[in-house]
Amino acid sequence: MSLNADQVAKVAALARLKLPGEQLLQVQEQLNDIMGLVDQLGEQDTTGVEPLAHPLAIVQQVALRLRPDEVTETDQREANLANAPATQNGLFLVPKVIE
Repeated sequence: MSLNADQVAKVAALARLKLPGEQLLQVQEQLNDIMGLVDQLGEQDTTGVEPLAHPLAIVQQVALRLRPDEVTETDQREANLANAPATQNGLFLVPKVIE
């Protein structure tokens, strides 16, 4: 996949970047190089390759530090809602931002 100048300009605008024409072309080339690398990765056959849970697992045995999934804190809803300017049915009320 390759990006054209209009697409790069749109992405720059969304990111609030001002890119002059010369710099826009340079960014376009760099992004197209990155997209080319992503395409190369997508073409690789990964059949039978186990996903890694940790990047070092490929070179050494890694013991994952997993904890049991259990509740360790008490319900603090009322204490948390006590500081809110407005609540309703146990929920925070906030002003409408988008119409």
